[in-house]
Formats: sequence, C-alpha cells, structure tokens
Amino acid sequence: QVQFVESGGGWVQPGGSLNLSCTASGFTFSAYTITWYRQAPGKEREFVAAYTVPSQIKNYRDSVKGRFTISRDNAKATAYLHMNTLDPDDTGVYSCSARMNNVRYYGQGTRVTVSS
Repeated sequence: QVQFVESGGGWVQPGGSLNLSCTASGFTFSAYTITWYRQAPGKEREFVAAYTVPSQIKNYRDSVKGRFTISRDNAKATAYLHMNTLDPDDTGVYSCSARMNNVRYYGQGTRVTVSS
C-alpha cells in the first residue's frame, strides 16, 4: 500500500534550519508530484511546496519562498524539504503527500517547533 515516512523534524530557534525527508513506498515514486503540507496547532492543513511531474516545476507558498527548497531523489523514492531562516509561524506537523486515482495520500508527519 501507499506509505510515506517523514523524518528530520525537531526543535529549532528562530533563524535556524532543518532538513526534512520523506521516504515513499507502494507506488512508482518517479511518476507522481510530491507535495509537502503542514498543520499548525489549531489550524487547517496548508500547502507548503510541491515538486511536480513531469514538468519538474517547484511551487511554494508565498511565505516560504526564498527560505524553503523542495527536492527529490527518485532512485531513493525520497523527497526533501530544506528549511532555512525558520520563523515561529513555521511551527507545525509537516507531512508529504501524493495524489493518485483521485485519492490524496499523506504520511503521519514530522513535528517542527520553532521557538526561543
């Protein structure tokens, strides 16, 4: 079955950096757009970044442009989210996702806390 396992979250001070990973299984990873979402406490899940297939275009929400970078390694079936200059507003559970056959699948997520 489709599975995602995220890792790399943790606590970081404002201005710090974290690198998240998402390893997928159960489908042909290279054939699908991979999207990172996040959910802050008490808020709705929101789009963060996507690495589209086959165009290879990277899309970001406005608030993370210039700070976050999405990448992927199809040979390892793994997507990454490199996060720099973190802000307390970036706090949340980050999960990766793919949509196939009109169903969107999510991983359990990894928690990111940005505070001093």
